[in-house]
Amino acid sequence: MADQWLFKSESYDNCNCAVNCGCQFNLPSTHGYCRTAYFGTVVEGHFNDTPLAGLNWAAQYKWPGEIADGNGKRQIVVDERADEAQRVALETIISGEACTPLSNVFSVYASTCSEFCETLLLPINLEVNLEQRTAKVDIPGIVTSSGRPIINEFNGQPFHVAIARSNDSFEFTYAEVGLGTTSVTGEIQMAYEDSWAQFCILHFNQDGLLRERSRLTAWLNL
Repeated sequence: MADQWLFKSESYDNCNCAVNCGCQFNLPSTHGYCRTAYFGTVVEGHFNDTPLAGLNWAAQYKWPGEIADGNGKRQIVVDERADEAQRVALETIISGEACTPLSNVFSVYASTCSEFCETLLLPINLEVNLEQRTAKVDIPGIVTSSGRPIINEFNGQPFHVAIARSNDSFEFTYAEVGLGTTSVTGEIQMAYEDSWAQFCILHFNQDGLLRERSRLTAWLNL
């Protein structure tokens, strides 16, 4: 029988684009090349009989041009608290394997990468508040990142903007938008600041994106 799994993660992603990320608006990237770092905590999940809830994860990607042009480089980091079965399970999911091809963002990104760095097992210090659009990440010796809301320059208050995707998405159904600053060292070296950040729930199984309404839409009162 094929692997049966569930991955529901509260996640923060910071890429090097301006606040009109081409991936979300069907546009070219801001700079003609792409860098991005994903971080998350699994709030509900399993891989066959292996539980995954409570574990953190990260994935860094670097492309020399547009993502669709390929030749990307990827590195996955798995929470050091994971046991061997959990490590293998998370690595499998985040590698874009054991699923319908191109059915989630991990599978799509994997198809555009030609270089895959060794997966690291490290402490992932992660604080994310999806509603407030804030994040703080520290993976010792590898990654630091911070996220914040966009500030309204007229009144100095956080500016609330979000994206809802009713279809044609392999990543999320709803995401809060903010700004982030990230620095990555080691095998993937990249740095950018005050660029596109999204705060969302990645919710996949082996067949693709699950379109359960996100709790983040509560502020809409719908």
